[in-house]
Amino acid sequence: MRSKPRSLKWLLVSRIVALQAAMIAALVALTVGALWSTGYLVDDYEGGSLDVLADAIVRDASGGLALQPTSALVRLRSEAPGLWFVIRDAEAHRLSEGNIPPTYAPVIGILDKLNDARLGQLGMGGKPDAVIKWVTTAAGKVHILTGTQGQMSIRRLALGVSGGFVSVILPVIALMTLATLVATPFVVRRALAGLGRAVAQATRIEFDKRGVQLPVNDVPVEIGPLVNAVNDALQRLDAGYARHQHFLAQAAHELRTPIAILNARVAALPPGSDKTSLLEDAARLTTLAGQLLDLQRLDQKSNHFLPVNLVGMAKQVVFDLGPLALAAGYDMSFEAERGEILVMGDQTSLERALTNLVQNAIDHGGRHGTITVRVDAAGFVEVCDEGRGIPANERRQIFEPFNRLTPDGRGAGLGLNLVQEIMRLHGGQVAVVEADKGACLRMSFAMPS
Repeated sequence: MRSKPRSLKWLLVSRIVALQAAMIAALVALTVGALWSTGYLVDDYEGGSLDVLADAIVRDASGGLALQPTSALVRLRSEAPGLWFVIRDAEAHRLSEGNIPPTYAPVIGILDKLNDARLGQLGMGGKPDAVIKWVTTAAGKVHILTGTQGQMSIRRLALGVSGGFVSVILPVIALMTLATLVATPFVVRRALAGLGRAVAQATRIEFDKRGVQLPVNDVPVEIGPLVNAVNDALQRLDAGYARHQHFLAQAAHELRTPIAILNARVAALPPGSDKTSLLEDAARLTTLAGQLLDLQRLDQKSNHFLPVNLVGMAKQVVFDLGPLALAAGYDMSFEAERGEILVMGDQTSLERALTNLVQNAIDHGGRHGTITVRVDAAGFVEVCDEGRGIPANERRQIFEPFNRLTPDGRGAGLGLNLVQEIMRLHGGQVAVVEADKGACLRMSFAMPS
């Protein structure tokens, strides 16, 4: 199953966001590790326990020291089961709790001679086991010696500090993610602007326009090889199209001589139905060869059109094909609103296009009735016959190459397609229009305003 194509822009955005999140997570882990290794977390714990004890110290009724069961003290005792401390004031009142390590028992005897100190194996990462400090409380200034037994409380506190650190970092991550989602698409869009221009140029490529290349400037380096490959393919297509056009022109030139010989020999035949059919076929070959040359020539000089009088051009076609139509059993009729109706174009190719429509009427008009050529001031020329007409569901297909209404139809099915190409090069169109009887084809031109 073919996978759905992914947006390059959002692929870059998602990967940048993931990379930033990973980098911030790594930074958090390194920071917590650094704080742990330097003893900062333990110091923070001890400072916190001193604050809790200081907030809980009060005087009892006899003036001695006592501890209020504050919520912070209750929590400290539950989180640090090995908590111990000794509190004294300047009047030698003393308050103690917990199992004092034997190592620090001698310190209690000289506590009044110490001021502030940190006790323990400080060489092992700088984490003290106990601390001595004078603090100010509601009971006055007191001297506190406190510490812990075991590491459980320290690990819990480390987790608590880490959680607090993460609670600060998470909003930062969210803010950076939001900023990335907003800013990155804009940055990526600007980085891919050159590719967008190449895409816009590609959408304007037409099969009959050669020499078109996609712009390579400002295209990302990673996509440059693809654009260059497309440009190379376009150059190969241009070269192939040029060879194809050259072949058609050469073939049309080569056909002119045998067609002229054929016309001369057919004209020397005695009158009869066979001669009439051969004359029609020879005329069709002459027109087809001429149209191939006209298309090749127009494709190169479509910007050098001159004024063409549609009335005079149509009269000439009727004059040339009148004898052929009469011999096939038709009457010919010519109608024009004015004596001159001008359009811009190439007269030779337009004459061939109209000739092809008249020959099409001769072939498919049923060999009876009238073939009418009509020139309208609105800028169109019609060729109508009184045959069986063209079914509505086939009116678009008849202009496709190699398409014929009936399998045994005459010709190669290229005539109407060539008429369509000539009209397209002139900025007009050819189409089947409604008629009371038979078929009616109209060449429409864009009239000057």
